[in-house]
Amino acid sequence: MSEERTNTNQLINQSTIYQILENVTDPEIPVISVTDLGIVRDVLITDDFVEVIITPTYSGCPAMLEIEKDIHNALKKEGIDHFKITTVLSPAWTTEWMTEEGKQKLKAYGIAPPNPTNPEDIECPQCGSKNTQLLSEFGSTACKSLFKCNDCLEPFDYFKCH
Repeated sequence: MSEERTNTNQLINQSTIYQILENVTDPEIPVISVTDLGIVRDVLITDDFVEVIITPTYSGCPAMLEIEKDIHNALKKEGIDHFKITTVLSPAWTTEWMTEEGKQKLKAYGIAPPNPTNPEDIECPQCGSKNTQLLSEFGSTACKSLFKCNDCLEPFDYFKCH
């Protein structure tokens, strides 16, 4: 049995774990993976043990328990049995950790991606207009604000910069 475990674990490397995590999506935004969001801080592998280190987008993010469960299930499904998931809060997550691909996935889904260079210049994900206005600092989740496009008149979420 231990020989079989050793052979299986020889195939496990950081790249393999990241590939598995690319299929774990945010339960609140199902088109974006936890790796695209940048909440996977690191993957450490020691002998036959894997540690996945994650950081929530907000310290009170209600989706984190679901994300941990989904990571757990994804690793188990791939036959990885010796692991732990560690949540760290410092340094705090920032939208700068999101991948460009993740930001494009948000936009295609109808959520304006963060705009750190000019947070006052928010583009409508529906029509591309920059003639938009903030309706509420609080959108459908704590990490988003609610905006409205003054051209197409559609409301949309904006993923806040931080």
